[in-house]
Amino acid sequence: MLKKLRDNLFLFFQIIIFLYILILIFLYFYQRNLMYHPSENNYSNDHLSLSIEKVKVNTKDDIELLGWYHEKDLKRYKTLLFFHGNAGSLENRIHKLNHFKEMNVNVLIIAWRGFSGNRGKPTEKGLYEDGRSAINWLTSKGVEEGNIVIYGESLGTGVATHLSQNKNFAGVILETPFTSMVDAAKTFYPYIPVGLLLRDKFDNKSKIKNINVPVLIMHGEVDQIVPFFMGKKIYEIANEPKYSYFTKHDNHMMEYDENLIKALNSFLKSLN
Repeated sequence: MLKKLRDNLFLFFQIIIFLYILILIFLYFYQRNLMYHPSENNYSNDHLSLSIEKVKVNTKDDIELLGWYHEKDLKRYKTLLFFHGNAGSLENRIHKLNHFKEMNVNVLIIAWRGFSGNRGKPTEKGLYEDGRSAINWLTSKGVEEGNIVIYGESLGTGVATHLSQNKNFAGVILETPFTSMVDAAKTFYPYIPVGLLLRDKFDNKSKIKNINVPVLIMHGEVDQIVPFFMGKKIYEIANEPKYSYFTKHDNHMMEYDENLIKALNSFLKSLN
């Protein structure tokens, strides 16, 4: 009787281990489908009041990226380069872009490869190339590096942080930044060795130290996707001059209310 019980327990644990290994294999090969969500639609029926020109940004690996470009005055005003998060299309950012209409700033937002109808599939390396290509597109129009403000939203903070290292940009804005994609994944998969499995790591906490221009960190305390402590940690690590806009009520998609707009405006004006 005891032997049969031991055999059954041994078989049970073998099945558990087998299933666990299957889950690891599935996560390894399917991880980018879990990370990037180009088809997700968080907002609808937003009317674009900011005047934009639809442009094409070409990458070195021959992918054409859709971009929306708003030019107010390239010589008088800074140019904001917006790197969006891991879900949805450019239309999902209309509610944010409209607020830049009243600011003295030029704006370029690009859609990542695989997003908004662009060819290709998103990867860490690919998104770095997309962001770098957008910077090159601006400089080809005569925008100097020192007049570019890099804005990263969620996943876009990984690109913004990477590309801003040891650069002379006017400033960097990070909205709901994570310390690293490994840290963020651990909050959802605590029993998975994500450090070994994850391909796209976006290690913000090690790269933020290499940014030596003004930084604004924005995060809400009730963020259920990227824990607030990560944004606070990024702020603590960041070099001076640094500024924060932390709220008690904002979730992952921060409310573009009067207070946030005031913080953005104040930061942008400080760069002139």
